Amino acid sequence: MLDRLEAGLWEVKPHGAQSNSAQMCIDNGRKLIQIRHARETCRRFVIEDTPTSVVVQYTCPTGGYGHTELRFENQRLVQVETQGIDNGLPFNFTAEARRTASCSR
Repeated sequence: MLDRLEAGLWEVKPHGAQSNSAQMCIDNGRKLIQIRHARETCRRFVIEDTPTSVVVQYTCPTGGYGHTELRFENQRLVQVETQGIDNGLPFNFTAEARRTASCSR
């Protein structure tokens, strides 16, 4: 499923008014798995990979970990559910990730 997503600038907008959206330049959909641990090289285990969704659990060397589900709507839109531990604190959020433009070089 992740190979079907378009590369480019993506906006990740949490559901609800809890926080602001974030933008990230991605070259493949795998970067959406670790939104909270984006700069870390974590070990991943794919639990489910279908044409419409992917579920991945990952563990990072710093002690953080996460469980992420991405649901495919189209090549430019996915729904994100992720939870885990980051810097010793739990996180749990849902968001919409949408491709908005090409990345600046």
